[in-house]
Order: sequence, then structure tokens, then C-alpha cells
Amino acid sequence: MDTQSVKTIGVVGTGQMGSGIAQVAAHVGLDVVLLDASLDLADKAKARLGDVLGKLVAKGKLDGKSRDQVMERLHPAGEYQALVSCQFVIEAAPENEALKLQIFQSLDRHVPADSILASNTSSISITKLGAATKRPDKVIGMHFMNPVPLMKLVEVVRGLATSDATFRATAALAERFGKTTVTARDIPGFIVNRVLIPLLNEACYTLYEGLGTVEDIDKGVKLGLNHPMGPLELADLIGLDTCLAIAEVLHNELGDDKYRPCPLLRQYVAAGWYGRKVGRGFYKYDQK
Repeated sequence: MDTQSVKTIGVVGTGQMGSGIAQVAAHVGLDVVLLDASLDLADKAKARLGDVLGKLVAKGKLDGKSRDQVMERLHPAGEYQALVSCQFVIEAAPENEALKLQIFQSLDRHVPADSILASNTSSISITKLGAATKRPDKVIGMHFMNPVPLMKLVEVVRGLATSDATFRATAALAERFGKTTVTARDIPGFIVNRVLIPLLNEACYTLYEGLGTVEDIDKGVKLGLNHPMGPLELADLIGLDTCLAIAEVLHNELGDDKYRPCPLLRQYVAAGWYGRKVGRGFYKYDQK
């Protein structure tokens, strides 16, 4: 597939990652079918994106005409049939294997047979997702970083059956989005999360074992390792539920105790303290 022939893409899932992917795609001139479990959810996601773009206009980072053009390219939907016009679909649902397998089976039934199906998964097997379809050669990982509009990296992950043509088209589309790509093997965690999640998990252990306060742990890593954010602050941004899900995949699939999720992380998730998106994680967040 020639990436310039891609005119319309689908984004499945309208959370933080899916909305960010849709924003970037629409900004470079692509029509985007924004699909969620219901049309109401997809409509609300478009409205939130309108607010985000409005703030960029207010700050002088985007002009009003460009904002209107981006909004016109976003097409909310609540049914898989709406993806029939898509040459490329990116799944950005929560990090749950059973859910993603179900989505890929549905995508395979409704998306044209020559279209590419990509997953934004940060840890789940691309090979397994591909095997749930009749087009494993056209299934690939396209892992964006959070927040999508600002972060330059996309990990491109080949499953065992992913074709060279699919890989080339995906890398070219990422570059069209203005992203830099790295290629990762289909091993749990790929490159970035294989390094990042143990770091975040170990930060949880340092808090759990009383080595320091939340603030001291974050300040120590930021200043001591020259990181732009502390690990606990970053975990709150990613979502503690997502961090736990990835850690569990690493632990279960690789079988090494060094990936064992911290009990405190499990406890916070059990409490519903997922981080910024709910206003409470390792830190408390107000509406502002």
C-alpha cells in the first residue's frame, strides 16, 4: 500500500491515546472515523478534542481555520460498519487482551480485506492479535507515546506474519504524522515499556518500602537521572491501571520475578486511584 493512497483512517477507542492519534491524523489532512462503543461516547470525544484545539488557538499555537478543518475531518461513530471506507485502522482500546482480540475479530469482518489493522498496544502480542484475523500479514503494532500530539516516537512492531509491505506502509504513515519510528520485536513490552515499566514499578516499591516520600522519590529521579518527570508522576499520567496491566503481561509472559507488580500498585488500582484521569493517584489533581 502506498501511504499517500491512505485518505481515511479509523481509530478505535476514544480515550487519551485514541483521541491523540485522531488529532494528529486529522491535523495532517486525513479523514478520521472515531469509533467507540457508542456514538454518544464518540461524540463526546470529538467535543473534548474541540476544547483541546480551542485552547491551542487561544495560545496562538493554532489558527482558527486550521482548528475548523481538523474538526471537520473527525467523524464519530458507534458501529464497526462505519469503518468500511478506511484504508488503515488503529486500535487504541484499553490494555486488555480479551478486549483487543474481540475488537480485531470485529475489525476483520467489517474493514476492507486489503486494509491494514494496527494496534496501539504497549505490551500485548501482535502475533496473537493477527492470528485472530484472516489477514495476519496486514496486522502490525503501532505504539504511540503519551501525549500523542507532543511525543515524537512510534514503535512499529512486526508480528510473525506481518508482511514487508505492511511494515513499510505503517512506518511511512507514522512519518506522515511527523513521528520518528523505531522497530521492535514482538516480545512483551517491546522496547520502551520493557525499560519503562520496571522503572515505574521499582519506584512504587521504593514508596511501598518507605525509602522516601512520593515527592522525594520523584525529585530524586528527576534531578539525579535528569528525567523530565518523576516516575510516580509519570505513572499517574499513563494511568496506574495501564501500568499494572503492562506489568502483569511482562510478569506472566516472561515469567521473571523482576517484573512482579508492586503490591502498592495493585492496591491503588483496587481503590480506583488510577492517576490524573480520575483526579487521584500517587498525587491528587484538581479540575484545573
